[in-house]
Amino acid sequence: MSTKIERTIEIPKGVEVTLKSNFIEVKGPKGETKKRLAEPSVSVKREGNVIILNADKNSKKEKRIINTFVAHIKNLMHGVTEGYEYTLKICSGHFPMTVTTDQKNIVVKNFLGEKVERIAKIAPHTKVDIKGDVIVISGVNKEEVGQTASNIEQSTRITNRDRRIFMDGLWITSKAGRKME
Repeated sequence: MSTKIERTIEIPKGVEVTLKSNFIEVKGPKGETKKRLAEPSVSVKREGNVIILNADKNSKKEKRIINTFVAHIKNLMHGVTEGYEYTLKICSGHFPMTVTTDQKNIVVKNFLGEKVERIAKIAPHTKVDIKGDVIVISGVNKEEVGQTASNIEQSTRITNRDRRIFMDGLWITSKAGRKME
């Protein structure tokens, strides 16, 4: 039985990776992003066109951490090469609602006839486009794009009403290239 775990990730063409202490910075054609990868039992280094992750102990904890780091690094590389995109649908059956955006927030007016505006925060480095009754959120960081989509969906959350009748809201219809059903 081996006492060391090692995983390698090949860096695609057109992607530039920089490792600085506990941070990994990835630059590509769509933009750049960075993430903190800090775990004392796991070392991350770059040799040529490959990123190598090592752990001295062969335990379940180290395997989980290395697999998590591999997933994060692959997501960073995918984001700077292809990007991430979420699509939301504006559904208003009872009252006509207005959805607008400024630099940092999405503002929903007249949701279920409410006088108070509902506000959802837009994460930094994400782009939000409103085209009719469709909202498109795009960016290079999967976590920021997903958090923005979640903030928008949660801003129109309904409580104490029958969900089968009051289906108004902003709903995620597709995320990162796949359709929701």
